[in-house]
Amino acid sequence: MSMKVLILFVGFCILFVLCWPVALVALVLLPLIWLIALPFRLAGIVISATFAFICALLFLPARLLGAGKRAA
Repeated sequence: MSMKVLILFVGFCILFVLCWPVALVALVLLPLIWLIALPFRLAGIVISATFAFICALLFLPARLLGAGKRAA
């Protein structure tokens, strides 16, 4: 995680040196874009959890009957 932050910071510094108005606009707009995207990320987490739950329900009978256990 710290390497990702470092790369992001170095990229921002390079952008700031090359074109500072774009860097300042990005600095202002990125938190707003993150706030707009947050509900979609939460919906993705909920949908993924729902599919995992359905998958667990469908495979429950096989798990209860011992599928996957090898007779020694």
